[in-house]
Amino acid sequence: MLSRLFAPKVKVSAHCDLPCGVYDPAQARIEAESVKAVQEKYQANEDAHFRARATVIKEQRAELAKHHISVLWSDYFKPPHFEKFPELHQLVNDTLKALSAAKASTDPATGQKALDHIAQIDKIFWETKKA
Repeated sequence: MLSRLFAPKVKVSAHCDLPCGVYDPAQARIEAESVKAVQEKYQANEDAHFRARATVIKEQRAELAKHHISVLWSDYFKPPHFEKFPELHQLVNDTLKALSAAKASTDPATGQKALDHIAQIDKIFWETKKA
């Protein structure tokens, strides 16, 4: 009798801990834009102290961008998304690798490559939101 009294009345399920509105590739894009901007400022400045600070900031921002992409991959994207967009696993991997390259480089081209990959993820992300 007690088990029936305390048994759940409604069974619910969700694919994430919070509403999906909290996910957005814009977070990764903003961090990656910072990476590229710092790389450009690094190239334009010869001061060793400035360059040292720029390197630290660039590496932190690249790591944050990687975090945001990883969260999208592990928490937002689900099997139906991967079925509809079979290139998504490879795209996420390529994006993480591009962000690692940008983290290790002062060449703004590496920052741009990461941004290009993030733009592709962004396009897929918004397509999944239409469904």
